Amino acid sequence: MKYHIWTEGCQMNVADSQRVGAALERLGYSFTRSAEEADVIVLNTCVVRQSAEDKAYGRLHSLRPLKEKKPGLVINLMGCLVGIHPDERLRARFPFVDVFSPPSDPGPLVAYLTQGEARALEAEATADRFAWMDGDFALPAPLRGRLVSAYVPAVLGCSHACTFCIIPSRRGGERSRPAAEILSEVRALAAQGVREVTLLGQIVDRYGRDLPEGPNLAGLLRQLNEIEGLERIRFLTSHPNYFDEALMDAVASLPKVMPHIEIPHQAGNDEVLKKMRRGYTAEEYHRLIEKIRARIPGCAIATDIIVGFPGETEAQFMDTYHLLEELRLDVAHLARYSPRPGTVAARTLPDDVPAEEKMRRFRLLEALQERIVGEINAAYLGRQVEVLFEEKVKGRWKGRTPTNKLVFVESQADLRGQVLPVTITWTGPWSMQGRV
Repeated sequence: MKYHIWTEGCQMNVADSQRVGAALERLGYSFTRSAEEADVIVLNTCVVRQSAEDKAYGRLHSLRPLKEKKPGLVINLMGCLVGIHPDERLRARFPFVDVFSPPSDPGPLVAYLTQGEARALEAEATADRFAWMDGDFALPAPLRGRLVSAYVPAVLGCSHACTFCIIPSRRGGERSRPAAEILSEVRALAAQGVREVTLLGQIVDRYGRDLPEGPNLAGLLRQLNEIEGLERIRFLTSHPNYFDEALMDAVASLPKVMPHIEIPHQAGNDEVLKKMRRGYTAEEYHRLIEKIRARIPGCAIATDIIVGFPGETEAQFMDTYHLLEELRLDVAHLARYSPRPGTVAARTLPDDVPAEEKMRRFRLLEALQERIVGEINAAYLGRQVEVLFEEKVKGRWKGRTPTNKLVFVESQADLRGQVLPVTITWTGPWSMQGRV
């Protein structure tokens, strides 16, 4: 029996897919890269942008002939397209889909595959355990001993409700995983060869606020820092309103926590930020970045920006442009606004910025950021940096610096999982090359 998983979207979906693979392997399935060979196909979907949703629908339609040819094939639709409460219209539209699973929950698929079998009781326990993501986690076989950097969910869902964001309705309200679960999972990952973990949350710096007895994110980082075999710790994504001094101190003082912060500002104009319900001003974001840089010298900072939000004028867009130009951030994840069904923005604000104008603004920011990061990376030329190597890509070893810069080196040795000093010999805006 074989399984195949198609994953689209964020790092949380990558982590969810790995958990599904592990659950299926516990039931005796083995992984295949070919959908045609599979007995179970899982589509783990994203709907944060329209393009991702369109991809999911396209992939679903492509599987219908395979299901007709192979009626025993089990198709599982999972993730944000399904949401926490599967829509009956979705079931009616895709009657050939056997199982609909909420994000982060392999339980429905496990229950479906084991119904009527002698091990049903064991499967029920397995489904419940995986649904709540306990820490006893074995990587899927294809990744065991090969995965160097792993994603670990820390905060599921979100309760912040920015007007453009579909996540609260699709992934549910904010829930922090107990620290003991996370610590157990990270120890298990380290024992399987993982050297770096990235804690995930839609607003990860709110971790622990719903756990009266547990630590906050800074406290969790201090506990993770003590795990033997683990080399590096990262976390994303943060929100400007919750990135406090205790968290800055943890990043600055803990040797395993990397100086790499993902903290989106989304727009550089206060009126647009208010429409987005972000809860801060452009000036407050600017001061926070200055404070982080003063407390964590040399840290890399990444942001997210949406262009073409409803009502965004040229002048308001230029506020965003000038803020990015002034702050000179290491990474800017850019997106053109697309209305998401069920969000406040989609219900109350007309999508009135033309598609061509959204693309023009996108390209302007893209060109600006390419210049900025090219200049930032040029300062690495000739420097020696510590690189954690992950895998070999097209004959070269790929790794990352503490500040999450991508570095490629040529070496005949097996560098997987090693942290080695590398002298940077070439820099570009998106990657660097070096010599071990």
